[in-house]
Amino acid sequence: MKKTIKLAVVAALALGATSAFATNGSTMVGAGAKTRGMAGVGIGMSHGAESTLNNPALITTVESSEVSFGGTIFMPDVESTNTLASTAGVGPTNTTQSAADFYVVPSISIVTKINDNFYAGIGMWGTGGLGVDYRDSALSAVGGSQMQMVTALSLMQFGVPLAYKMDNFSAALTPVIQYGTLDINYANPMASDATVGTGVGSDISMGYTFGLSYETNGLTLGAVYKSEIEMKYDNVLSTAVGAMTGGAYTNDVLSVPAEYGLGLSYKTGEHTIAIDYKLINWESADGYKDFGWEDQDVIAVGYEYATDVWAIRLGYSDANSAVKDNTGKNLALDGMLPNLSNTFNALGFPGNIETHYALGGTYNVTKAMSVDLAYVYAPEATTSYATNFSGQPISVKHSETSYSLQVNLAF
Repeated sequence: MKKTIKLAVVAALALGATSAFATNGSTMVGAGAKTRGMAGVGIGMSHGAESTLNNPALITTVESSEVSFGGTIFMPDVESTNTLASTAGVGPTNTTQSAADFYVVPSISIVTKINDNFYAGIGMWGTGGLGVDYRDSALSAVGGSQMQMVTALSLMQFGVPLAYKMDNFSAALTPVIQYGTLDINYANPMASDATVGTGVGSDISMGYTFGLSYETNGLTLGAVYKSEIEMKYDNVLSTAVGAMTGGAYTNDVLSVPAEYGLGLSYKTGEHTIAIDYKLINWESADGYKDFGWEDQDVIAVGYEYATDVWAIRLGYSDANSAVKDNTGKNLALDGMLPNLSNTFNALGFPGNIETHYALGGTYNVTKAMSVDLAYVYAPEATTSYATNFSGQPISVKHSETSYSLQVNLAF
């Protein structure tokens, strides 16, 4: 069974690129074009079958059966500036653009109304990832400033939402199967530029999402909890970090963090306004906590104007960056080699985006078919670190543009 699931997910990933670049740390700002067109709003506002991932309790708004399928194109712009030092003196200071600038993430959700109380569905979504490619950066006698760092984290989830509705109240549970891949390789400046990396590691693990919703007189309240999912990529992190710490770092786990969310929306006539709040618990997620990632408070605000034929959406979200300067912090990882976490966060895992602006829309081709579009822009965020592992400053600049397309069929 596990092999069959793994092969199915690999086939799904083949529809897109090998890694999905994300926006809040290493998680997507939202799944589905309607949600993304409102900068991630979807905990207290139903988007039909698309709600299977955002808040499964809201699938109870589907009238009969509905299918939503599509994808998102990510175009990140990442640039790092780094200086390396050696016993021979100070190495090169270099600013380099990451070549990893195009990713495709597929998604599909199916929901059916079993009776007036029970709803069920199935879905597959790209839920997050990170990736950079500095393999073309120059090397020198003391190592290239970007260490020819290449990283690729990709996460895909399968879920089966099961929802119960009684009067205005709905509750849902979605068992989740998650497949992830992780690759890290670079030229180690501490070992005459020896290549570090063991290839792509993968894992399948399980978690769940629990959702609640309550609707009355145009007001919808929602709450959601997503469990932490432990992902172990054998020999990947322990090799990549271990090469810099003499094998002292042995952790290969990079867990997907737990999330807690609350949302509300109010609809009057053709107008809907909505707001979501969620907490992403990076500080407790195994792996991320070793690299000093901090919890994120994410607030998203959205507006929708909808007619019988078309709809337009606007959205804005803001979050504190998950990655900060760890100089002087008491991290176990940095106890092995001071400020190693700064080096890997800046070069390999620049999850520092904070703000998103979104625009979306829907056109109802027929009563049974509609098309959604979304555009999301994350303006440039800059994170500067006082010291890398060799005691020199390091920084990263990161912005993103993405486009989503989705087709919905009701039957």
